[in-house]
Amino acid sequence: MPKRKLHEISKAPLTLQSKLRLNSGYEMPVLGFGVWSISADKTQQACKQALDAGYRLIDTASVYKNEAGCGAAITAAIESGALQREDVFITTKVSTPLPGYEGAKKSIDTSLENLGLEYIDLVLLHAPYGGSEKRKGSWRALVEAVEEGKVRSIGVSNYGVHHLEQLETHIAELEAERGGRPGAGGIISVGQWEAHPWCVRKDIEEWCQERSIVFEAYSPLARGFRLKDKTLKAVAKTYGKTPAQVLIRWSLQNGFVPLPKSNKKARIIANAEVFDFEIGEDDMRRLHTKEFKTTYWNPTVSGLEDTTP
Repeated sequence: MPKRKLHEISKAPLTLQSKLRLNSGYEMPVLGFGVWSISADKTQQACKQALDAGYRLIDTASVYKNEAGCGAAITAAIESGALQREDVFITTKVSTPLPGYEGAKKSIDTSLENLGLEYIDLVLLHAPYGGSEKRKGSWRALVEAVEEGKVRSIGVSNYGVHHLEQLETHIAELEAERGGRPGAGGIISVGQWEAHPWCVRKDIEEWCQERSIVFEAYSPLARGFRLKDKTLKAVAKTYGKTPAQVLIRWSLQNGFVPLPKSNKKARIIANAEVFDFEIGEDDMRRLHTKEFKTTYWNPTVSGLEDTTP
Protein backbone atom coordinates (compact mmCIF):
# COMPACT_ATOMS: atom_id res chain seq x y z
CA MET A 1 0.00 0.00 0.00
CA PRO A 2 1.57 3.35 -1.01
CA LYS A 3 2.33 5.86 1.72
CA ARG A 4 0.57 9.20 1.69
CA LYS A 5 2.83 11.88 3.09
CA LEU A 6 0.93 14.23 5.35
CA HIS A 7 2.18 17.32 3.55
CA GLU A 8 1.36 16.16 0.03
CA ILE A 9 -2.14 17.62 0.24
CA SER A 10 -0.67 21.15 0.42
CA LYS A 11 1.46 20.75 -2.74
CA ALA A 12 -1.50 20.58 -5.09
CA PRO A 13 -3.59 23.67 -5.88
CA LEU A 14 -6.46 22.85 -3.55
CA THR A 15 -10.04 23.97 -4.04
CA LEU A 16 -13.22 23.30 -2.12
CA GLN A 17 -13.91 20.57 -4.68
CA SER A 18 -10.58 18.77 -4.11
CA LYS A 19 -10.74 15.18 -2.89
CA LEU A 20 -8.51 12.51 -1.38
CA ARG A 21 -8.65 8.87 -2.41
CA LEU A 22 -9.26 6.55 0.53
CA ASN A 23 -7.88 3.07 1.11
CA SER A 24 -11.38 1.82 0.29
CA GLY A 25 -11.06 3.25 -3.22
CA TYR A 26 -13.67 5.96 -2.69
CA GLU A 27 -12.90 9.67 -2.59
CA MET A 28 -13.45 12.15 0.20
CA PRO A 29 -13.51 15.99 0.11
CA VAL A 30 -10.58 17.80 1.73
CA LEU A 31 -12.80 20.07 3.83
CA GLY A 32 -15.87 19.06 5.79
CA PHE A 33 -18.71 20.58 7.79
CA GLY A 34 -19.19 19.42 11.37
CA VAL A 35 -22.53 19.46 13.17
CA TRP A 36 -21.58 18.50 16.72
CA SER A 37 -23.73 20.41 19.26
CA ILE A 38 -25.98 21.91 16.58
CA SER A 39 -29.51 21.33 17.79
CA ALA A 40 -31.74 18.98 15.82
CA ASP A 41 -34.10 21.78 14.81
CA LYS A 42 -31.27 23.89 13.34
CA THR A 43 -29.23 21.17 11.66
CA GLN A 44 -31.11 20.99 8.36
CA GLN A 45 -30.77 24.73 7.79
CA ALA A 46 -27.09 24.74 8.75
CA CYS A 47 -26.37 21.83 6.39
CA LYS A 48 -28.32 23.53 3.60
CA GLN A 49 -26.19 26.64 4.05
CA ALA A 50 -23.04 24.53 4.01
CA LEU A 51 -24.08 22.72 0.83
CA ASP A 52 -25.01 26.04 -0.77
CA ALA A 53 -21.54 27.35 0.15
CA GLY A 54 -19.90 24.42 -1.61
CA TYR A 55 -19.17 21.97 1.19
CA ARG A 56 -19.60 18.37 0.10
CA LEU A 57 -18.62 16.55 3.32
CA ILE A 58 -20.93 16.54 6.33
CA ASP A 59 -19.83 14.92 9.60
CA THR A 60 -22.45 13.80 12.12
CA ALA A 61 -22.81 10.99 14.68
CA SER A 62 -25.57 8.95 16.24
CA VAL A 63 -24.90 10.57 19.61
CA TYR A 64 -25.40 14.06 18.14
CA LYS A 65 -29.12 13.32 17.63
CA ASN A 66 -29.17 15.38 14.42
CA GLU A 67 -28.61 12.80 11.67
CA ALA A 68 -32.15 13.38 10.37
CA GLY A 69 -31.47 17.06 9.70
CA CYS A 70 -28.30 16.23 7.79
CA GLY A 71 -30.11 13.67 5.67
CA ALA A 72 -33.04 16.00 5.03
CA ALA A 73 -30.72 18.73 3.73
CA ILE A 74 -29.00 16.28 1.40
CA THR A 75 -32.28 14.83 0.16
CA ALA A 76 -33.71 18.30 -0.48
CA ALA A 77 -30.63 19.25 -2.51
CA ILE A 78 -30.95 16.06 -4.55
CA GLU A 79 -34.69 16.48 -5.15
CA SER A 80 -34.17 20.09 -6.26
CA GLY A 81 -31.64 18.94 -8.85
CA ALA A 82 -28.84 20.95 -7.25
CA LEU A 83 -26.85 17.83 -6.35
CA GLN A 84 -26.69 14.12 -6.97
CA ARG A 85 -26.25 11.61 -4.17
CA GLU A 86 -22.66 10.84 -5.16
CA ASP A 87 -21.78 14.54 -4.86
CA VAL A 88 -22.15 14.48 -1.06
CA PHE A 89 -20.03 12.55 1.44
CA ILE A 90 -21.84 11.84 4.71
CA THR A 91 -20.12 10.52 7.83
CA THR A 92 -21.69 9.18 10.98
CA LYS A 93 -20.42 7.26 14.00
CA VAL A 94 -21.34 4.32 16.22
CA SER A 95 -21.70 5.80 19.70
CA THR A 96 -19.50 5.07 22.67
CA PRO A 97 -19.17 2.98 24.79
CA LEU A 98 -19.02 0.71 21.78
CA PRO A 99 -21.96 -1.72 21.84
CA GLY A 100 -20.34 -4.77 20.26
CA TYR A 101 -21.40 -6.67 17.14
CA GLU A 102 -25.19 -6.71 17.43
CA GLY A 103 -25.38 -3.21 18.86
CA ALA A 104 -23.20 -1.77 16.12
CA LYS A 105 -25.27 -3.48 13.41
CA LYS A 106 -28.39 -1.92 14.90
CA SER A 107 -26.68 1.47 15.16
CA ILE A 108 -25.81 1.45 11.45
CA ASP A 109 -29.36 0.51 10.48
CA THR A 110 -30.78 3.23 12.73
CA SER A 111 -28.42 5.82 11.23
CA LEU A 112 -29.47 4.80 7.72
CA GLU A 113 -33.10 5.24 8.73
CA ASN A 114 -32.43 8.60 10.39
CA LEU A 115 -30.47 9.89 7.39
CA GLY A 116 -33.02 8.63 4.89
CA LEU A 117 -30.24 7.67 2.48
CA GLU A 118 -29.54 4.41 0.66
CA TYR A 119 -25.95 4.23 1.92
CA ILE A 120 -23.54 6.00 4.26
CA ASP A 121 -20.19 7.10 2.85
CA LEU A 122 -18.22 6.65 6.07
CA VAL A 123 -18.96 5.12 9.46
CA LEU A 124 -16.51 5.50 12.34
CA LEU A 125 -16.34 3.90 15.77
CA HIS A 126 -16.73 7.07 17.83
CA ALA A 127 -14.28 6.24 20.63
CA PRO A 128 -12.46 3.15 21.93
CA TYR A 129 -14.42 2.80 25.19
CA GLY A 130 -16.11 -0.55 25.66
CA GLY A 131 -13.23 -2.98 25.93
CA SER A 132 -11.38 -5.15 23.44
CA GLU A 133 -14.15 -7.64 22.74
CA LYS A 134 -16.73 -4.97 21.96
CA ARG A 135 -14.26 -3.03 19.81
CA LYS A 136 -13.64 -6.17 17.74
CA GLY A 137 -17.33 -6.97 17.47
CA SER A 138 -18.24 -3.40 16.54
CA TRP A 139 -15.54 -3.37 13.86
CA ARG A 140 -16.87 -6.66 12.45
CA ALA A 141 -20.30 -5.03 12.15
CA LEU A 142 -18.76 -2.20 10.12
CA VAL A 143 -16.98 -4.68 7.85
CA GLU A 144 -20.21 -6.56 7.17
CA ALA A 145 -22.08 -3.29 6.52
CA VAL A 146 -19.56 -2.51 3.77
CA GLU A 147 -20.09 -5.95 2.25
CA GLU A 148 -23.86 -5.45 2.37
CA GLY A 149 -23.62 -2.11 0.54
CA LYS A 150 -24.92 -0.09 3.48
CA VAL A 151 -21.58 1.65 4.05
CA ARG A 152 -18.75 2.50 1.67
CA SER A 153 -15.79 3.23 3.94
CA ILE A 154 -15.02 2.66 7.61
CA GLY A 155 -12.64 3.89 10.27
CA VAL A 156 -12.24 4.99 13.87
CA SER A 157 -12.25 8.13 15.98
CA ASN A 158 -10.33 9.01 19.13
CA TYR A 159 -8.22 5.81 19.12
CA GLY A 160 -4.74 5.93 20.63
CA VAL A 161 -1.85 4.15 18.95
CA HIS A 162 -2.32 1.18 21.29
CA HIS A 163 -5.98 0.93 20.23
CA LEU A 164 -4.98 1.21 16.58
CA GLU A 165 -2.38 -1.51 16.86
CA GLN A 166 -4.89 -3.78 18.56
CA LEU A 167 -7.34 -3.00 15.75
CA GLU A 168 -4.79 -4.30 13.26
CA THR A 169 -4.64 -7.49 15.30
CA HIS A 170 -8.43 -7.72 15.26
CA ILE A 171 -8.46 -7.19 11.49
CA ALA A 172 -5.99 -10.06 11.03
CA GLU A 173 -8.06 -12.27 13.34
CA LEU A 174 -11.29 -11.50 11.53
CA GLU A 175 -9.70 -12.17 8.18
CA ALA A 176 -8.60 -15.62 9.38
CA GLU A 177 -11.95 -16.31 11.04
CA ARG A 178 -13.83 -15.32 7.89
CA GLY A 179 -12.04 -17.64 5.53
CA GLY A 180 -8.70 -15.95 5.00
CA ARG A 181 -9.88 -13.82 2.09
CA PRO A 182 -7.77 -10.63 1.78
CA GLY A 183 -9.79 -7.70 3.08
CA ALA A 184 -12.26 -9.88 4.98
CA GLY A 185 -11.12 -8.23 8.20
CA GLY A 186 -11.88 -4.75 6.92
CA ILE A 187 -9.87 -1.77 5.69
CA ILE A 188 -9.17 1.34 7.77
CA SER A 189 -9.76 4.35 5.55
CA VAL A 190 -10.11 7.28 7.96
CA GLY A 191 -9.24 8.24 11.51
CA GLN A 192 -10.63 11.28 13.28
CA TRP A 193 -9.07 13.20 16.19
CA GLU A 194 -9.10 16.64 17.75
CA ALA A 195 -6.20 18.49 16.15
CA HIS A 196 -5.02 22.09 16.07
CA PRO A 197 -1.75 23.90 16.97
CA TRP A 198 -2.38 23.26 20.68
CA CYS A 199 -3.22 19.60 20.22
CA VAL A 200 -0.67 17.97 17.93
CA ARG A 201 -0.65 14.17 17.75
CA LYS A 202 2.57 13.24 15.95
CA ASP A 203 2.53 9.59 17.02
CA ILE A 204 -0.95 9.08 15.58
CA GLU A 205 -0.19 11.15 12.49
CA GLU A 206 2.84 9.00 11.71
CA TRP A 207 0.89 5.79 12.31
CA CYS A 208 -1.75 6.92 9.84
CA GLN A 209 0.80 8.16 7.32
CA GLU A 210 2.53 4.79 7.20
CA ARG A 211 -0.81 3.17 6.31
CA SER A 212 -2.23 5.86 4.01
CA ILE A 213 -5.09 6.47 6.44
CA VAL A 214 -6.67 9.91 6.07
CA PHE A 215 -6.46 12.00 9.25
CA GLU A 216 -9.55 14.11 9.95
CA ALA A 217 -9.27 17.02 12.38
CA TYR A 218 -12.31 17.79 14.48
CA SER A 219 -12.42 20.99 16.55
CA PRO A 220 -9.84 22.51 14.16
CA LEU A 221 -10.74 25.93 15.61
CA ALA A 222 -10.05 24.69 19.16
CA ARG A 223 -13.73 25.45 19.80
CA GLY A 224 -12.91 29.14 19.53
CA PHE A 225 -10.92 29.18 22.76
CA ARG A 226 -7.68 30.30 21.06
CA LEU A 227 -8.88 32.76 18.45
CA LYS A 228 -7.39 35.68 20.39
CA ASP A 229 -3.93 34.08 20.61
CA LYS A 230 -1.37 36.79 19.81
CA THR A 231 0.70 34.71 17.40
CA LEU A 232 -2.38 33.45 15.60
CA LYS A 233 -3.77 36.97 15.25
CA ALA A 234 -0.43 38.24 13.92
CA VAL A 235 -0.27 35.49 11.30
CA ALA A 236 -3.88 36.13 10.32
CA LYS A 237 -3.11 39.83 9.83
CA THR A 238 -0.20 38.93 7.55
CA TYR A 239 -2.52 37.14 5.12
CA GLY A 240 -5.57 39.34 5.54
CA LYS A 241 -7.53 36.41 6.93
CA THR A 242 -9.38 35.66 10.14
CA PRO A 243 -7.77 33.55 12.87
CA ALA A 244 -10.34 30.83 12.12
CA GLN A 245 -9.39 30.76 8.45
CA VAL A 246 -5.70 30.47 9.36
CA LEU A 247 -6.42 27.51 11.65
CA ILE A 248 -8.37 25.72 8.93
CA ARG A 249 -5.58 26.38 6.45
CA TRP A 250 -3.05 25.11 9.02
CA SER A 251 -4.96 21.82 9.11
CA LEU A 252 -5.02 21.55 5.33
CA GLN A 253 -1.29 22.20 5.04
CA ASN A 254 -0.60 19.54 7.63
CA GLY A 255 -2.46 17.05 5.47
CA PHE A 256 -5.59 16.88 7.63
CA VAL A 257 -9.23 17.05 6.56
CA PRO A 258 -10.58 19.74 8.90
CA LEU A 259 -14.20 19.74 10.07
CA PRO A 260 -15.08 23.28 11.18
CA LYS A 261 -18.53 23.75 12.69
CA SER A 262 -20.90 26.71 12.81
CA ASN A 263 -24.61 27.39 12.55
CA LYS A 264 -24.08 30.96 11.40
CA LYS A 265 -24.26 31.47 7.64
CA ALA A 266 -21.50 34.09 7.43
CA ARG A 267 -19.06 31.89 9.34
CA ILE A 268 -19.99 28.79 7.36
CA ILE A 269 -19.11 30.68 4.18
CA ALA A 270 -15.94 32.24 5.63
CA ASN A 271 -14.67 28.89 6.88
CA ALA A 272 -14.65 27.64 3.29
CA GLU A 273 -12.73 30.66 1.98
CA VAL A 274 -9.32 29.14 2.70
CA PHE A 275 -8.14 28.12 -0.75
CA ASP A 276 -6.88 31.49 -1.98
CA PHE A 277 -3.80 31.70 0.24
CA GLU A 278 -1.04 29.53 1.64
CA ILE A 279 0.71 29.95 4.98
CA GLY A 280 4.46 30.29 4.53
CA GLU A 281 6.91 27.88 6.16
CA ASP A 282 8.10 30.44 8.71
CA ASP A 283 4.55 31.21 9.77
CA MET A 284 3.69 27.51 9.98
CA ARG A 285 6.61 27.17 12.37
CA ARG A 286 5.38 30.20 14.35
CA LEU A 287 2.02 28.51 14.77
CA HIS A 288 3.62 25.35 16.10
CA THR A 289 3.32 25.06 19.87
CA LYS A 290 4.71 22.58 22.37
CA GLU A 291 1.45 22.71 24.29
CA PHE A 292 -0.88 19.72 24.28
CA LYS A 293 -4.36 20.43 25.58
CA THR A 294 -7.62 19.00 24.32
CA THR A 295 -10.72 21.17 24.52
CA TYR A 296 -13.16 18.46 25.56
CA TRP A 297 -11.96 14.87 26.12
CA ASN A 298 -9.03 12.64 25.21
CA PRO A 299 -10.06 8.99 24.79
CA THR A 300 -6.71 8.21 23.12
CA VAL A 301 -5.14 7.72 26.54
CA SER A 302 -7.77 5.26 27.80
CA GLY A 303 -6.77 1.68 28.57
CA LEU A 304 -7.58 -1.25 26.32
CA GLU A 305 -10.21 -2.49 28.75
CA ASP A 306 -11.67 0.86 29.81
CA THR A 307 -15.42 0.74 29.30
CA THR A 308 -16.36 4.34 30.14
CA PRO A 309 -14.75 7.81 29.89
